[in-house]
Amino acid sequence: MEYTHLSEFDIRSGALSMWKPELAADTWQPDDRPLTSVHVGYCASVDPADPRPGRGRWIGTVFEMDAPLDGSSWRETLRRWHARHEGLRTTVTTASAGEPRRLVAAPTAVDITEQPVAGLTDGTRINEFLCGTLEERLSPLVWPHCLTATVEHPDTGDFTVLVAADHSVMDAYSQAILILELRTLYREVTAGEPSRESVTFGSAADFAVLERASAADLALDSPAVATWREFLADGAMPRFASHAQRPANAELPQPSVSRRLLDLAELEQVEATLDQVRHRMSVAVFAALAVANRQQFGADRMRTVMPIATRPDLRWMESMGWFVNVVPVDIAVTPGLGITDAMDQARAALRRSRTANDASWSRVLELLGVAETPRFGISFLDIRVLPGYELVADLRGRTLRAESYSPDEVFLWVVRAADGLYVSTRYPAGFPAEVMDEFLTAFGHALSSITAAVPTPDEGHEVPAATEPQPSVTTETPADARALRTDTLRVAVQAG
Repeated sequence: MEYTHLSEFDIRSGALSMWKPELAADTWQPDDRPLTSVHVGYCASVDPADPRPGRGRWIGTVFEMDAPLDGSSWRETLRRWHARHEGLRTTVTTASAGEPRRLVAAPTAVDITEQPVAGLTDGTRINEFLCGTLEERLSPLVWPHCLTATVEHPDTGDFTVLVAADHSVMDAYSQAILILELRTLYREVTAGEPSRESVTFGSAADFAVLERASAADLALDSPAVATWREFLADGAMPRFASHAQRPANAELPQPSVSRRLLDLAELEQVEATLDQVRHRMSVAVFAALAVANRQQFGADRMRTVMPIATRPDLRWMESMGWFVNVVPVDIAVTPGLGITDAMDQARAALRRSRTANDASWSRVLELLGVAETPRFGISFLDIRVLPGYELVADLRGRTLRAESYSPDEVFLWVVRAADGLYVSTRYPAGFPAEVMDEFLTAFGHALSSITAAVPTPDEGHEVPAATEPQPSVTTETPADARALRTDTLRVAVQAG
């Protein structure tokens, strides 16, 4: 599953409709549960008068439903989805002083209205229309925070689905699992069946209560604060190869690049080698990036942030919401360090980052007096941990991020897909494309070198007996219907 822009997804031509959640007047009820620390800061970063509040902020998912579109059934599907997830019928009010307050609507209060878009059937024009509409209509301050579009394809008997949301009500794991959830709900509705009930659809507002309590317990002498303090010892968030950037028009969108680094055969060779030395693929990815960073830019350290999972209990396994923290990763790569030693360094760095797993990064930065937000981030995803990942590929499922206009942010998403290893990145318009191309090539070469660099047991070398520690991860993933794993799915938080 690629993490890409909507503009890079080929929408087939058809009949376009927008599906808008609606509420009756006086439906909102004040709710005493707080917003998460990051949600409060996120709302404060938005100008209420901005005519395009979704610009650079919205996230979403697009896929093709393998069934004909029945309008009434799809309307009921979306109604059930909003009734199930409290986060989709939650908003904020900024009417009083202090931080925004939570408002919640009852499960039965939401209705769905279809808004056909007449005269727009060409796929390219539909794409352009949707990109503009989402920038205008999605905001953390104005409900609805989630919009859906369908493009009906009568000739093939199916339809394209776009779900787009402000980041405050959806994270990357939510983006990934909603495909099969909506498909299942639609099938239940068309078959006249009741929706599946589960304790795993917990409210993101209940999680916020725990997050704020944990954040309040942080102090300057907390281990997580010490980890961040060391990471920020030079007083600034790390940048990616800032010396290579050139001045550029601030209105230019960031370029985006996606490519396959290893085909399946090459990837499986690397994974077999990693099994011998008890390293996970995530360790290899971070080590190879650090080696490439050293080779291309002469940096003896790769400092970056990594989004991690914060769904601490099964009740949030299938929730729609924003369950994300950020931790610092600092990997030392001295001149001449080979990939095997780099993996040891990456493993140690990922272990150190775990001290910050449960500490709200925004609260930590507040304690340290740091106003700057992360500018360089890396995420890793093994798509095979997603339930039904083979079907998601058949449905052309893609997770989406809005185009960014940041002059200095660089983010990398590395995906272990069913057919190989992929990397996607966005970077400033002033960063030379050829420099990024050389860096990604060096990253791929460093990964490929693992197979030759690690001796095999039959060559008479002892295989390390230590088991690989569980590394920090970007988001949660279910190992099966009864368990929650937090060790493999790593998807980036959209920071801008």
